[in-house]
Amino acid sequence: MRNISYYYQSMLFNSIEFAFFLPIVFLIYWAIGYAHINDNLKLRLQNAFVILASYVFYGWWDWRFLLLIAFTSFCSWGSGLLIARSSTPKAAKAWTAANIVHNLAILAVFKYYDFFVREFGQLFGVSTDSLLLKIILPVGISFYTFQALSYSIDVYRKKIEPTRDIVAFFAYVAFFPQLVAGPIERATNLLPQFQANRKFNYDQAVDGMRQILWGLFKKIVVADNCATYVDQVWATYDTQTGSTLLLAAILFTFQIYGDFSGYSDIAIGTAKLFGIKLMRNFNNPYFSRDIAEFWRKWHISLTTWFRDYVYIPLGGSRVGKWKIVRNTFVIFLLSGFWHGANWTFIAWGAYHAILFLPLILLGMNRKYTNQVAEGCLLPTWKEAVQILFTFFLAVLGWIIFRAETITQAWNYICGMMQFGTLRACYRFFLPNEYIVYPTNLYIIVMIVIEWIQRNKQHGLEVLNASKYKWIRIAFNYVLVWMIIQNAGTEQTFIYFQF
Repeated sequence: MRNISYYYQSMLFNSIEFAFFLPIVFLIYWAIGYAHINDNLKLRLQNAFVILASYVFYGWWDWRFLLLIAFTSFCSWGSGLLIARSSTPKAAKAWTAANIVHNLAILAVFKYYDFFVREFGQLFGVSTDSLLLKIILPVGISFYTFQALSYSIDVYRKKIEPTRDIVAFFAYVAFFPQLVAGPIERATNLLPQFQANRKFNYDQAVDGMRQILWGLFKKIVVADNCATYVDQVWATYDTQTGSTLLLAAILFTFQIYGDFSGYSDIAIGTAKLFGIKLMRNFNNPYFSRDIAEFWRKWHISLTTWFRDYVYIPLGGSRVGKWKIVRNTFVIFLLSGFWHGANWTFIAWGAYHAILFLPLILLGMNRKYTNQVAEGCLLPTWKEAVQILFTFFLAVLGWIIFRAETITQAWNYICGMMQFGTLRACYRFFLPNEYIVYPTNLYIIVMIVIEWIQRNKQHGLEVLNASKYKWIRIAFNYVLVWMIIQNAGTEQTFIYFQF
């Protein structure tokens, strides 16, 4: 994976610092919430404290970039007021465009400038080293930039009234649970929650703790153990057998899922502790029956963002066939490029566009909108084959995603296609030189629990608190024990680099 060692200074969800930070913030936040003061003052103080806590959380990595997020927040807040005060639609459109250009320009400088300069130099055979800025990418810049953009666009579309409450708006942009890796929230959902008084809800908080526990299990126990094997194989991939490469590709598929969906679960669960509801970001994507269903269930906040702010404005699927092709490639290439300044991300986006295109042209992209095996314990044989095939397509895509170069991705896939596929499946259940066992058992536990809970919001959600109470409590303690046993060196979250 790309070198992201400089992110280790962040206050990770799986760090000791966060274990102290969260309860302190929780206690002060609700102490303010139950103070005997005016409700309006109470709300503003709570929101101000959210900003303070969020800036401490973000500044733990590098306090200098607090100026950047504050500047982005202020400009987007001000743009909303200017859009609303515009005397003509043309003026409102101009202010909206100005804020979009401003936010994307900041993102381009920090994330893409060096990439384009370097590529320009290679194209024309000239040295561009003196022109490179070599700026460290601010953690989460792609996430909070898109969140700020959605506000001004929704104000222009009159989906939300602009707010004069700058404190609530800053809290909306900087809310620490989802600040650095999403979900990418919309102002229409999150901002009103910072404009209304909040009361502590015990059941919601307990559910939040369960979701945090499940997220930590997926991150620390599943993803981090997969990373050990995956990193060693990728470091010497050109000398490995086909079965080893396939096994590593499968484990990376579970690694990135456990890592990113685990972060989302922790973020959503943490928000519940503060009386805030964030949107769901994952819905068991590896149980998908085709690639369209996969994309409705993977990184939901990003895919719906591109759908609502790019795909539909371009005409969506209500235009001619060639424009549907164009629109499909536009959103997938943008999605790939959003992930980073590297041709592999663009190739990854193009790969999924090619897979998605036949479904959308044939009108089959919304064929599977229900949950798989609805009302049944197990999928049908047809569904099982569809799930496995879609999973394999995702595995190939993640190879492109993880590779440093397109050449490396191609060589890895070619090496993986050597004879030995059945051996890889066999080795998944046995110890080997890189200690896959018991990582494979952890993956099986995750799959089984998420399959059983596929109609729930997360793996440990409980609808009937009294049913199987002691079994659930015992299982939760087992998860805690597994997390403690596997909690070694802190490993950053993959999506911190985006």
